[in-house]
Amino acid sequence: MTLAENRVVIEGVAPEIDGGRFAVKRFAGEPLIVEADVFADGHDKIDCSVLYREVGEAAWSEAPMSFVENDRWRATISFAENGPAQFTIIAWRDLNAYWRYEAGKKREAGIDISLELVEGRELVEAALSSGRGSDKDVEDTTALLRRLEDLAKGGDKDGQYALLTATDTVNLLYRTGVRTNLSRYHVDVPVWVDRERAAFSAWYELFPRSQSGDPARHGTFADVEKRLPDIKEMGFDVLYLLPIHPIGKTNRKGKNNTLTPAADDPGSPYAIGSAEGGHDAIHQELGTFEDFAHLVKAAKDHGMEMAIDFAIQCSPDHPWIKQHPEWFDWRPDGTIKFAENPPKKYEDIVNVHFYRGAIPSIWTALRDIVLFWIDKGVRIFRVDNPHTKPFPFWEWLIAEVRQVDPGAIFLAEAFTRPKLMKRLAKVGYNQSYSYFTWRNAKWELEQYLRELTTEECADFMRPNFFVNTPDINPLFLQTSGRPGFRIRLALAATLGGNYGVYSGFELCEYKPVPGKEEYLNSEKYEIRAFDWKRPGNIRDDIAFFNRIRNTEPALKSFTDLAFFNFWNDNVLYYAKRTPDRSSYLLFIVSLDPFDAQGGNFEVPLWELGLPDNATVQVEALASGERFEWRGKIQHWWLNPAERPYAVFRITP
Repeated sequence: MTLAENRVVIEGVAPEIDGGRFAVKRFAGEPLIVEADVFADGHDKIDCSVLYREVGEAAWSEAPMSFVENDRWRATISFAENGPAQFTIIAWRDLNAYWRYEAGKKREAGIDISLELVEGRELVEAALSSGRGSDKDVEDTTALLRRLEDLAKGGDKDGQYALLTATDTVNLLYRTGVRTNLSRYHVDVPVWVDRERAAFSAWYELFPRSQSGDPARHGTFADVEKRLPDIKEMGFDVLYLLPIHPIGKTNRKGKNNTLTPAADDPGSPYAIGSAEGGHDAIHQELGTFEDFAHLVKAAKDHGMEMAIDFAIQCSPDHPWIKQHPEWFDWRPDGTIKFAENPPKKYEDIVNVHFYRGAIPSIWTALRDIVLFWIDKGVRIFRVDNPHTKPFPFWEWLIAEVRQVDPGAIFLAEAFTRPKLMKRLAKVGYNQSYSYFTWRNAKWELEQYLRELTTEECADFMRPNFFVNTPDINPLFLQTSGRPGFRIRLALAATLGGNYGVYSGFELCEYKPVPGKEEYLNSEKYEIRAFDWKRPGNIRDDIAFFNRIRNTEPALKSFTDLAFFNFWNDNVLYYAKRTPDRSSYLLFIVSLDPFDAQGGNFEVPLWELGLPDNATVQVEALASGERFEWRGKIQHWWLNPAERPYAVFRITP
């Protein structure tokens, strides 16, 4: 009976998302800590292992689990290749370990263990017929049994006991011994293994049409290419282009989102589609597909990947409306239904729907759009408003795309309710927008980061800490001046594995539409020109943080974060460190852009295994200063006019 054989209990497996319905996420080479509660009836000794493999491999690899406490066991595994993988747990009654425990207790108590020694030899005999271990292990087990038999014939009880409990014997029987009542967890837990860029990236977002340097001339892909050295100088590794497709003319928006555009207004690039084409076409003024291919290659030569917008909405001029009217909603009077968020009405765009007469054709068409751009060299897609499209559609589309390119990355631009954002991550999104943009106070930053790094979502949701977007000009940046931009940069770049800036952030652009989180004279509705190195910029700060992100191992992991005591509510103090503590960084960031802040703080000596009076070597990475801290309590002061952050590398 299967039920009878599965005698060892395996439960409380972590990580496991919704009972194995969705995949745990890790990137290639990233440690995956697996835990479970494992126990059995009685006082028998038990043992357990993690089985793991990449999907498609016939054989499982095995990693032994170690006892933690209270029937909790743990092991660390990792996967080398990008793609689907899985793990499960096996457990068994370890009769060899129980024999050593029982025989040892009796021997210590002076009880004759003659029968126990016979039982010990029988366990070795059983190991020979277990079918486990290598040929060499079988040879060694045979030799072990012969030695035991020789010692038994000579009446050498001490010799038998010493041999049965020797370290080499214990290890040999672990490999060859019978796994009694071998039990297996009922789920092969799915894991999606990303390439590292999905978990660690720095995005630079721009409107290609604003890269000419002249507001009277529409920018081109060639103009973007000229800016690549400038962007690389700041250290970004993802170049994200806002929509590059033909723009509709019907109900085109004018400057500052007016409904009365001038004849030369370019319109919003999110009004996708015109007589020139739709989502698989390029806006003619930007250039050709050959120009785009040249830009993709040039970006790669500068160490950057290309990301583009995947915005499913359509202009009323999109070819799909005539080709596939069944994909759209129509009003009773025969007019098409515009996109709405009452009382707002977006007259320049319409939305497709995903069911009724549109399924499956709209699903396959949108999948083919993504695959079209993958064929053009794009592997990263920022998806506009994915929470307004069906979750089953995204789960299907992402799975379909991964069959062609498992390294494709999808960023969910969903500022919505928490459970919706997390569901998008579960169904496959590699990265997710987050609430970071609106978290400014110390308590809310700590609370939110603890949720993201320590709760279940840490195993499937990777936030991307964008500091601003074309749609979001945060109130903090509107009022805090240059120090505020440096503060938000420091937080995003060091708290987040993924982070991004919308161009103009480096120039401290902030002018809002009065009373709104929107930019005045937004690039969404007009062509702008900027002096990208004008005085007052924070390019050096950006370059500094992007440099240490790539040179300091502690910054590679989003979840290796800890907050410590700094006795001032205007200062956020935290650490990023590797599990072995060989790379250990401390960050002190003022949250006050106006006044100097400081106070006493704790150096986490205990995390380095040091006493409270120990000394650590300190390097201030932003200034290059080197000094020592003696003792756990230290003091620091930050002046926002000079530098509102400090970054320290500490070593014992």
